[in-house]
Amino acid sequence: MSAAYHLPVLVDEVCEALAPAREGTVVDCTLGGGGHSEALLERVGAARVIGLDRDPAAIDFASRRLAGYGDRFCAVHAPFSTVTAVLAGLGVSAVAAVLADLGVSSHQLDRRERGFSFQGDAPLDMRMDTTRGPTAADLLATIDARALARILRDYGEEPDAERIAKAIVSARPTTTAALAATVEAAMSARQRRQIGKRIHPATRTFQALRIHVNRELEELATFLDEAPELLSLGGRLAVITFHSLEDRAVKRRFGALSRAPEPPRG
Repeated sequence: MSAAYHLPVLVDEVCEALAPAREGTVVDCTLGGGGHSEALLERVGAARVIGLDRDPAAIDFASRRLAGYGDRFCAVHAPFSTVTAVLAGLGVSAVAAVLADLGVSSHQLDRRERGFSFQGDAPLDMRMDTTRGPTAADLLATIDARALARILRDYGEEPDAERIAKAIVSARPTTTAALAATVEAAMSARQRRQIGKRIHPATRTFQALRIHVNRELEELATFLDEAPELLSLGGRLAVITFHSLEDRAVKRRFGALSRAPEPPRG
């Protein structure tokens, strides 16, 4: 089977960081195409990998890709915020390592019908789990400009949030191309030139809506609270971040963990 569903990042670094998990159980909380899980099984030598993902397409692909590993691999359709409950359901109380590779996958971006990208035109979906929850189009059909501006500021760090929010609420776009065009039209020619040198004018808006639709920061906060408690003594937690909001949340949590008193050794 082709491994091109999603190319995992930092595979060497992940394997090095989680090397002490050899012959233990590892949880890959963002399974995707199974690239990290395969490396954990092959290169780290994990006795078992439990893979979680809230995208049904990822679960299907990775399950078929890693079927040859038999009971050394288990895939579960669930968000990583539920990792404690998932492991309890499997009868697992502690693991050697936990991995999370945050954000949207290249497969999700490349599949036009998922609505994550403005490259091409498609319905505004943006859900990582296509089986539940409102889409981005559902959100934009009813939200008011003030609430939308808050989302654009908080999750997209968009400096022109108010102007863009008013334009979106006025147009109520339902497709990716219409949303991108609405955002671009809301900006002055000077703003478009300045931003366009670095990113597409709609990049921050798309990020903000995706984060809100999928409750990504809330999911991350729950995960960061629960994951350290699942580690056996000497266990490792590895988190790969891509944007500043994720990065700040992870660094805050890791900083707090580094200052916590060590558990008693008995």
